[in-house]
Amino acid sequence: MVRMFLTLTGLLYIGLGVWCAIDPATTSRKVGLQREPGSGESEFLTVYGGLEFGLGLVFLLPWLMPAWDRGALVSCLLIHAALVAFRTAGFLLFTGIGPFTVRLAIGEWVVLLLAAGLWWLTTTTSGPTAGQ
Repeated sequence: MVRMFLTLTGLLYIGLGVWCAIDPATTSRKVGLQREPGSGESEFLTVYGGLEFGLGLVFLLPWLMPAWDRGALVSCLLIHAALVAFRTAGFLLFTGIGPFTVRLAIGEWVVLLLAAGLWWLTTTTSGPTAGQ
């Protein structure tokens, strides 16, 4: 169950990273970012393309190294906890949040809650060494 969740999450992130890399004009417009020529374009490609793709690889890592299931799950949980915290702060601080950004926030909450549920389930059902 954990590996299936991580696989779906990983594929989603790889897809988002590729989409940001091959169609930055659309993706940046959907999230309300303006890419300045040169540095802004490079930054968008790196952070939105490269980082999203890299996160996807982390979540897919258990397919190559099955012992990394738990580490990838904890990584997913921590990353999404941070995303939800900062996204929530953004919603409180700023107005004019677009519908695509709201959908991203919902997705982040869903991934966070699923990761937390899977972490809790695997921790409580694994016996005395579950937390190690």
